Amino acid sequence: MEYRIEKDSLGEVKVPSRMYYGAQTQRAVDNFSISGRTLPVGMVRAAATIKKAAAIVHGELGLIDKDVARAISSAADRVIAGELDEHFVVDIYQAGAGTSFHMNVNEVIANLAEETLGGQRGSYERVSPNDHVNMGQSTNDVVPTTIRLACLRSGQDLVQAVGELAGAFDERAEKFSGIVTTGRTHLQDAVPIKLGQEFGGWAQTVRKQARRLTTSFNRAGVLGLGGSAAGTGLNAHPQYRPRVVGVLRQLTGFDLSADVNLFAAMSSMDVFTDIAARMKGTALELLRIANDLRLLASGPTSGLAEIRLPELQPGSSIMPGKVNPVIPEMTAMVAFQVIGYETTVSMAAQAGQLQLNVMLPVIGYSLLEAVKILTGCASHLSEKCVAGIEADEQRCRMYFETSLGTATVLNPLIGYLNTATVVKESLKTGRSLKEIILERGILTGDELKKALDPDRITVPGILKKEQ
Repeated sequence: MEYRIEKDSLGEVKVPSRMYYGAQTQRAVDNFSISGRTLPVGMVRAAATIKKAAAIVHGELGLIDKDVARAISSAADRVIAGELDEHFVVDIYQAGAGTSFHMNVNEVIANLAEETLGGQRGSYERVSPNDHVNMGQSTNDVVPTTIRLACLRSGQDLVQAVGELAGAFDERAEKFSGIVTTGRTHLQDAVPIKLGQEFGGWAQTVRKQARRLTTSFNRAGVLGLGGSAAGTGLNAHPQYRPRVVGVLRQLTGFDLSADVNLFAAMSSMDVFTDIAARMKGTALELLRIANDLRLLASGPTSGLAEIRLPELQPGSSIMPGKVNPVIPEMTAMVAFQVIGYETTVSMAAQAGQLQLNVMLPVIGYSLLEAVKILTGCASHLSEKCVAGIEADEQRCRMYFETSLGTATVLNPLIGYLNTATVVKESLKTGRSLKEIILERGILTGDELKKALDPDRITVPGILKKEQ
């Protein structure tokens, strides 16, 4: 491998000639070979967008040469387009606050801009990573803003995926609206319910999660950019803060604003704990629903088997014909991981001291990975599972007709104690409730048919015996 020699404040560093990063990035590569994983490309794109906005503002203010500002902006565009992804190489677990990641971005953009202006990679004669690309900025205000912008971008996909999942449940709810079965509480027979009502409940639950996710992600639009190192705005032009937020608003299309207190914006990570907690809440609901789907699809001969999930792949290396509920199983594993990411964000958020939280890289990684896998999970659950669920209407009807929970319907007609007596005899003899009631003359055939009308007993109302 060919190398070039670059210098930083600690001395000379050998940097691979073909790479656009510089000395500080190389030191991070040498020092932090921890996981072999880098921060998400969403953070790279967001950081480059900030660099472009800053260059535009500083060019307009006359603080850097307009040719330099244009070169930085053009270089940032190439990074945003994904042309330089291989040059962002710093491990997730790195120097506190994300300084190494930040300098990786500064150096790549500086070298790209330097070449655009006719200079040599690594010379920084026209464009300095610190003095020009990073003008008016600090890792301490750039990296939190980077995470915010990345969350806003990826959060849109998550909200859309969760909303589409709610729509899939709605469609099944409509399809199953006429199918009666038995409800279950404590995993025991309960009162009758329509299968469509069950799916409709899941649809509304998921829809609420989409709304709450939207609210949490929108909080990320309040930025602390301009606070510089500690919130004071040291070395930043007085007009930089409002101007750079305005340019970012134009570049991203997001509803962005400057935080009224930069000290709070830079030291508190509460917006990230809020987003992580909301994703955890969504994961918990999807986990619960996925487990219910597995339960209702259990069998096909020895379980509930009220519904049939799409058959996606063979389920066993030893049992021929076995098909497993693979998408709900995947959903459970994703939920566990999202819960773990939320714990990481929570611990990292409380680990800040005074004016800075140095755990920003792991906060950014955990948030964006949680968004990524939860988005994929919701999409797959919608498209590969819920949209293709079919009901076994005959089996559902059998549960409705044989469930002792159906006896609850009779309470207003024959009284709680009489109903309990009939239930006990049914349990003892194995005879149906209908058979015992008709034999004893407790109700006539017409009265019993009316009492057990599925369309009546699955909505609010009280039926009284005719006099």
